[in-house]
Parts: sequence; structure tokens; C-alpha cells
Amino acid sequence: MKLFDNKTLLIVLLLLSSYGYIASCKRENDLLPPPASTTPVIVRGTAVLTPGNMTAANPLEWKLDKVHSSTLWSTSYMAAAGLLTGRFNQFGVHNVTDAEMTTYSVAGQPLKDSSWAFYESDPSKTYFNGYVQINQSNTGEPGRDVGCNVAGMGTTAIIPGTQNLSVTNLAKIKTTKVAYDALSADYIVTLNLTWQGKLASPTTETIVGRLKYIPRATVTLPTSSYDVFGLQLKFQFNCRDFGITSTSIADKIDIECNMNFNNK
Repeated sequence: MKLFDNKTLLIVLLLLSSYGYIASCKRENDLLPPPASTTPVIVRGTAVLTPGNMTAANPLEWKLDKVHSSTLWSTSYMAAAGLLTGRFNQFGVHNVTDAEMTTYSVAGQPLKDSSWAFYESDPSKTYFNGYVQINQSNTGEPGRDVGCNVAGMGTTAIIPGTQNLSVTNLAKIKTTKVAYDALSADYIVTLNLTWQGKLASPTTETIVGRLKYIPRATVTLPTSSYDVFGLQLKFQFNCRDFGITSTSIADKIDIECNMNFNNK
């Protein structure tokens, strides 16, 4: 009888310990986080950012900080894995009219960077117009910049001290629609790209790109403070639509515009 009691006790203890182990495993699983939501949580603010008259020291009027902005391009080299990359040294945020498409004997921006507005919560009011000077493409290789880039893109060499906004040296973008992106806090942008390239006259292609807003923040210095924000636009176009026939580059050209603004 005593042997039976000991065996019974051992079985009971084993059952209890097994139950405790199973229960502990169940509690551990209960603590696992729930599956991630497939619906993104998108938070947007109500920022309204416009250039006004671009008056210095007016914190309500925003200015392009060109020194800290960039317009970059990239494409595949001869359809290989390696990329050709570069930037445009001269660009602006201005709706260049036909009358303004000429040369300017100035070192800096010849036209005000005032053709834009950004409404974070109302993209129907957001718009921007921009341009680049084609002969200001800078790959970091001087031989290429003054040689095949100029000839291949149908433009002319740089004249020192001159900003060339003539029709053969100008590529322009103009937004026609800005809308929310349903899957992120970005915006989907429809724009017109106008460029002559190696054609007899300029042509316009409609392109869809993506706009990202880098929220407003304050920069604090020992003697002053000011606010900054950024807009990043990415899009792609087919250079063959503009008469570019060089086989050294792929059909598709990727453009990235990083525009920083301040209210100094």
C-alpha cells in the first residue's frame, strides 16, 4: 500500500508539473504582440508654407535655401549594372515664361524662387514650377561635362558669369495635380516636363512622381534661430522622347529634387 501511495504521489507531481509547464507556455504566447496592421497609420499636420514676397527676416515668408538643395540625376551606363550620376549646378523654383527665356549676366539666381506653395492637409492647393539649366550638368568628370554631355543633350557650353535660360538650355516642370498617397504620408504628383533636348522644338511629357514633405523644424544658433523644412520630389522620364539617342545611357532617367527652405 505504501508503494502504491508513493507511485500515486509521483504521478500526481508529474501531472502537476506538466500542467504548469504547459500553462506557462500558454501565458508566454499570450504576451506576444499582435500581428502588425496591414493598414498604415498616416498622420498629417496642417502646415501652410508659401513664399510670399520672400522678404528677408519675415518668418511667414519662405525662401529656397539653394546652397543646401540639389537636383540630381542618374541612369544606367550602357544598360549595365553601374550607374552614371550627376547633378545640375543651376536650378530654380520659378515658372519661366517665354519672355524670361534668355541669358542673364549674373552669377546667382536670375529669377525669384517664388513659384510654389505647400499645404500639408490640402494638396489641391499645393503646386510648384521648377527648371534646370541643362549645360550645368555636373558629373564630377570635367572632360565628360564639357564634351559628350553638351553634345549629347543638344545644348551649348557654359559661358562664365552667365545664366543661360534660353529655350535650348532649359528643362521645366510644372505640376498639374498633387494628391494624397493612400499608403504613406507622401503625395502623388502629376507634372508636365518640357524640354527641347535634340528635337527641333520643345516637347511636353506628362509624368507621375512622388513628393515627400520633411516637416518644419527649428534651428537654434548662439545669436539667432529660424525654421526650416524640406520637399523631396522623385520622378522618372524617357530621354528618347526628347530626341536623346546616345547609346551610352539607358532610356530611363531618374530625377531627385531635394529642396530645402528657411524663413530667415
